[in-house]
Amino acid sequence: MSAIACIYQSNKEPVPIEYINGMMGSLQKYPSDDIQVWHKENLFFGCHAQWITPESIGEQLPYYDYERQLVITSDAIIDNRKELFNLLKIETNRRKMIPDSQLILLAYCKWGQECPKYLIGDFAFIIWDQRQHKLFGARDFSGSRTLYFHRQNNKFAFCTTIAPILALPYVNKLLNDQWIAEFLAIPGMNDAVDTSITPYQNIEQVPPGHCFSIKEDLMRFSRYFSLTNEKQLDLKTNEEYEEAFRHIFQNAVTARLRTHHQVGAHLSGGLDSGAVVSFASKALKKESKALHTFSSIPPSGFKDWTSKNTIADERPYIQSTVDYVGNIQEKYYDFAETNPLSEIDELLEYIEIPYKFFANSNWINGIFRESSNSGVGVLLNGGRGNLSVSWGPVFNYYAVLLKKLKWIRLYRELNQYSKRVGGNRLRRVPYISRIAFPLINRVFPTETFKYPTIINQELAKKTDVFSKLEEHGIQQVSTPYHPNINKVRRQHFEEAYTWNATGTLGAKLSLRYSVWKRDPTNDLNVIRFCLSIPDKQFVQDGFDRSLIRRSMADYLPDKVRLNQSIRGVQGADCIYRMTPHWDTFTNELESVCTNPIINELFNMDVLKKTFLKIKQQGPKPELSFDIDYQILMYSLIISRFLKQFN
Repeated sequence: MSAIACIYQSNKEPVPIEYINGMMGSLQKYPSDDIQVWHKENLFFGCHAQWITPESIGEQLPYYDYERQLVITSDAIIDNRKELFNLLKIETNRRKMIPDSQLILLAYCKWGQECPKYLIGDFAFIIWDQRQHKLFGARDFSGSRTLYFHRQNNKFAFCTTIAPILALPYVNKLLNDQWIAEFLAIPGMNDAVDTSITPYQNIEQVPPGHCFSIKEDLMRFSRYFSLTNEKQLDLKTNEEYEEAFRHIFQNAVTARLRTHHQVGAHLSGGLDSGAVVSFASKALKKESKALHTFSSIPPSGFKDWTSKNTIADERPYIQSTVDYVGNIQEKYYDFAETNPLSEIDELLEYIEIPYKFFANSNWINGIFRESSNSGVGVLLNGGRGNLSVSWGPVFNYYAVLLKKLKWIRLYRELNQYSKRVGGNRLRRVPYISRIAFPLINRVFPTETFKYPTIINQELAKKTDVFSKLEEHGIQQVSTPYHPNINKVRRQHFEEAYTWNATGTLGAKLSLRYSVWKRDPTNDLNVIRFCLSIPDKQFVQDGFDRSLIRRSMADYLPDKVRLNQSIRGVQGADCIYRMTPHWDTFTNELESVCTNPIINELFNMDVLKKTFLKIKQQGPKPELSFDIDYQILMYSLIISRFLKQFN
């Protein structure tokens, strides 16, 4: 709920007031309800506070606990307050008034450096332990809040954002080639596999799920979070799994409604956001509060070019959810005045790093903005749902049945699946066989996709980037057949880098608009529950994502709950929005292609060839997800970032 700052000079040299003013002054562009600092000789703590929860109103932060000789500054919303109250044996009459920062401090008093393991929520915090002469801090497991730092000799500086650290006179602004190399070499939406680095050489970040300590000039890191080896749940019936899911998910949603502002939610036409909205509306109704939903739709004039089993305008499904659930004040926005090109400079200013989500940038930024204008303090979404609550890759499960010779069940499942989505069941057998038996793909190779090498080869060699990506299981060639999709899912939860880009985006936009993004599908208890469930709970009776479909009976309309044939697709209007500005786009790209700095970062042969191809084709909406268009947008975003950098 805040931007936090800290300077610690371990050589006992006093922190100059100019340093404090520079850091706190750089945070002035963000909205705040209060600004406080705590300064004692060689230590400074700051907080640019946004009061989101009821307990945060008027909160003293940074907070000094004289009795325990501890100081804390925190950017946190803790969701398992009741559990912590019980574990810490806090008197009932005190519980309602204790802010989350003091709860973290009490957890530190009881468990020391183990305390982050007991916290569920979104947080980054720093504690000064006077008795041990130690600085300690942590970032939540999925990096939902950011915490950057600079270390140099005896000086340590921390902040939620990068700019205040760069404002310090002794911090040099240098480009980090390693981060840029990883950004360019990674296929997909992740930015870097090394979650300790940033685009700035002298600025690092605390990785998701990590804590740190500084004592006697030595900074140590440890990973406190792990989701490996979850014990498998063994219940007797489907109904028991469904009841258990609803209980855990309702708790996760309800915990994230804690605000003295309005509650909002991003609502698409799908299962995940629909489930979040349904449970949230139910809980808010008990408080006589309505849920405000925000949905993005294509601008007028856009013609849906996507395939017959996808839909760009999800209004029919969204409205079906709204009407069925009730207690919702829905809003639709086409953000017609925005496009991916017009958003770049503002997003780079606030996110502070290059990004890859340009196709959806207009509605992501727009929904935060409109939520803020509507008085919303908490904005719910279901972003992690595909890997938690709505897991259930149907063909991979059928491949397991095939390998285990459970042919009768496979026959029955294929028959039911084909009845639900259409088509002959037998035509899916070759696809399933290739997943079940990877040797087939080696003997009879099929079409694969190789991500274009857009990184300058000298930069790739200098940073050894491809070897580093391979260490994390990232390949440049992809195939439609994943023989062990559960391993891929596990890797997502075990690797820190898979969380960082979305965590950074959510944290920075939350701070920009004073609206906290909260995702119940990313709740630790929900994730642990979903990882402990047998695979057969996720695929049943011809349905993928079976658990959530069954569990949401009477919570969502069947039009949404049982929909397995139409999938919403966001960003399909990307190039349509760019069409009036296409000449501006291509003119700027011509400049990018002759930029000597870009020449040092990009494979210019690929970039120029791609530019000529897109320029000749013109603004065709059906190219919105084309890899060549994506490459050009990456180059343009990097170019704009370098201009701001310089």
